[in-house]
Amino acid sequence: MAGIKIHGSTLSTAAQRVFTCLYEKDIDFELVPVDMRAGEHKSEAFLSKNPFGQVPAFEQGDLYLFESRAITQYIAEQYADKGTALTCPSKTEPMLLVWKEVEAHQFDPVASKLNWEIVIKPIFGMTTDPGAVEELETKLVKVLDVYEARLSKSKFLACDCFTLADMHHLPNINLLMGTQLKKHIDSRPHVSAWVANITARPAWVKVLALQNKQ
Repeated sequence: MAGIKIHGSTLSTAAQRVFTCLYEKDIDFELVPVDMRAGEHKSEAFLSKNPFGQVPAFEQGDLYLFESRAITQYIAEQYADKGTALTCPSKTEPMLLVWKEVEAHQFDPVASKLNWEIVIKPIFGMTTDPGAVEELETKLVKVLDVYEARLSKSKFLACDCFTLADMHHLPNINLLMGTQLKKHIDSRPHVSAWVANITARPAWVKVLALQNKQ
């Protein structure tokens, strides 16, 4: 099988999902850096790999994929016999489908916007919008309350093993833990234990190390 190339940036939360998945599966890959500051992700060459001009793009022979969650799903299925399973036993598989959707549609829209306001804007010399942060923080608290209830009954979100549903949270969770919003995680014992567990995984530690090399 042809080698895997990931076109992206180590600073991209979407690309970090894919890197984590590959490390969990113990699959070698080549990182092809995309200079987003220079607009490389909008170049004709990159658009041929991802027509939406967003990182990452996955390349394996003549196969090109985009959308990070679709890429991780492909990797989990294509390499089911390697590394961490990232799926649930068949009887709990429906819960994996549910919690992957929860991450994508309930957690990510709130967390990614909060990280944009609190973490990213200051890096680029932009002004954080306090009103937006307050509104988004209220939404995050509601989401975390649901997570606390779920995690009081299950070690991980979908079942009692680490899956794509948990893994997809890592990039945004990592950023939130470096902000004042960490208090909302720390104040919920089951959420706090879950975050400590998933952020300590060797695959995620490798992603952080990869980021530090760039």
